[in-house]
Amino acid sequence: MPYSTPANAPLMPREKLLTFGVESLQDYELLAIFLRTGIKNCPVMQLSQKVLQEFGSLRNLISADEKRFCQVKGLGQTQFVQLQAATELTRRYLLQEMHVGENFTHTKNAQLYLQAELEHREREVFLVLFLDNKHRLLKKEEMFLGTINCANVHPREVIKSALYCNAAALILAHNHPSGVSEPSLSDRQITEDIQQAAKLMNIRVLDHFVIGRGNYFSFAENGWL
Repeated sequence: MPYSTPANAPLMPREKLLTFGVESLQDYELLAIFLRTGIKNCPVMQLSQKVLQEFGSLRNLISADEKRFCQVKGLGQTQFVQLQAATELTRRYLLQEMHVGENFTHTKNAQLYLQAELEHREREVFLVLFLDNKHRLLKKEEMFLGTINCANVHPREVIKSALYCNAAALILAHNHPSGVSEPSLSDRQITEDIQQAAKLMNIRVLDHFVIGRGNYFSFAENGWL
C-alpha cells in the first residue's frame, strides 16, 4: 500500500514547492531540498536549520570559502561544489536574460545580475553593460580594477569601448568591498564625467549601480541621473 501523508501533517519542502510554488519556501526549506539528506541523529530539516544558524544567512553560506564551508558538520566538498555551481547557473541565467530580453527600460534584471557578479569581490571592480538602441545587451566589460577602496576610472576608455561596439546606452556598476553601497563624492563625479562624455556621442547613461554586500544603490532610482 503506498504511503500517504496524514491530512494534518505539514508538507515537506518538495511537496510544498509543487503545491504552492518555490516562493512559499523558507530559507531552511530551500536548503533542505539542496542538501537532500541529513546526517546521523540529525534529519535534513534540522540540519538545514543548524547550517543557517551557523552562517547567519543564505548569503553568508553561499559566499563562504571552501575551508569555512567544510568546517560545518554535515557539509563537505561535494556540497560546496554543488552550491557554487548552482550560484553560477543563476548568474549566467541572469546574464543570458539580459541578452535575450526585449529592453532595459526597467533595470531589475541588471541589478540582480550585477549584485550576483560584484557583491562578493574583494577588490573594487568597475563594470559597464553596453546596450543597443533597444536597450538589449551587446556586451559586458570589467573595465577597471582598483584597490580595496578605489578604482581609477577613465571616461574616455568607457566611451571608446561604447563606440567600438556601437552602443546606444550604458549601465555602469561598481562594488564597494566595505559592504556599504552609499555612493562617495568621487562616485558621483565619475558618473557625471561619463554622462557628459557619453552625451557628446549621443549615448545615454541609464543607471549607475553601487553594489554593497546584500544591498545596492541606484543612481536612477534616486533621481541622480
